Amino acid sequence: MTRRGEFRLIADLFAPLSAGCAGAFGLTDDAAVVDVPAGRSLVSTVDALVEGVHFLPDDPPDLIARKLIRVNLSDLAAMGAAPWLVFLAACFPRDVSGAWLEGFAEGLKADCAEFGIALAGGDTVATPGPATFSLTALGLVPPGRALRRAGARPGDLLFLSGTLGDAALGLKVLRGEVTADAESAAFLADRYRLPQPRIGLGTRLAGLAHACLDISDGLVQDVGHLCRESGVGAVIDLAALPFSDAARAVFGPVALDAALRGGDDYELAFSAPPEASPRILEAAEDAGVPVAVIGRVEAGTGVGLLGPKGRIPEPDSGGWNHFRGDP
Repeated sequence: MTRRGEFRLIADLFAPLSAGCAGAFGLTDDAAVVDVPAGRSLVSTVDALVEGVHFLPDDPPDLIARKLIRVNLSDLAAMGAAPWLVFLAACFPRDVSGAWLEGFAEGLKADCAEFGIALAGGDTVATPGPATFSLTALGLVPPGRALRRAGARPGDLLFLSGTLGDAALGLKVLRGEVTADAESAAFLADRYRLPQPRIGLGTRLAGLAHACLDISDGLVQDVGHLCRESGVGAVIDLAALPFSDAARAVFGPVALDAALRGGDDYELAFSAPPEASPRILEAAEDAGVPVAVIGRVEAGTGVGLLGPKGRIPEPDSGGWNHFRGDP
């Protein structure tokens, strides 16, 4: 892992990122000591990125680091929590270059600054296998205000932030499986490599949304999780699905499948009563994130689709499953 050595690597590249957390002790101790701020509950999440599974071998190292942070912050956003601290476990290939490591650290630094978080600890190791990174993120939320997947009620509207299918199409563009004009291809690739966690929206949904989660494994599959935990069903209106201009540039069955079953969108899907719509739209405007009503919650189980010719019951949920493989 370069001649820099593990401890010099930590001191040079990662310790400066702990400056915002006094209890991290500059990453010189075995663990961090932190006090949860008064009047806040702690929300924790952990996600991993593996080369060849979550990112491509030739992806820029700074974007890999930033994606690692952002997929975790998306989980915090889905819980309505503000990000606070992160812990990194990094398994670098033995032959990784110093330039690659510096690029990775620069990506961490950029997003720590952008989201106001500090690196409070972790571990670095060399591995003969693919690059593997795990991040634990801690967030803060007022007691009793965390959003859950459970809580959706029949009669709720089903809302979605942002646009769908961009990241899945971006991966297809990078793999050469679909073609698009240069501007659209660049936009879609960026959506795959650099998710946009909807923290500003998530923290504004407490008291408005009944249930919430982020779309990381495909819309139908993830909405199905929300329904199962809430003991309800849902119907998604295909005509209401929001697409970016770039996705529309490759519109057709490929884009629709990416919207319904593709992963890595990291948008928020949430349910709320119809009367909350004006306040939700106001919260979305304040957060600078578009929000669309894409369906409704109903009694029953499962997720149905509403198409031009009527309802399509119980579609194949598809979506990403690490033990089944890419849909």
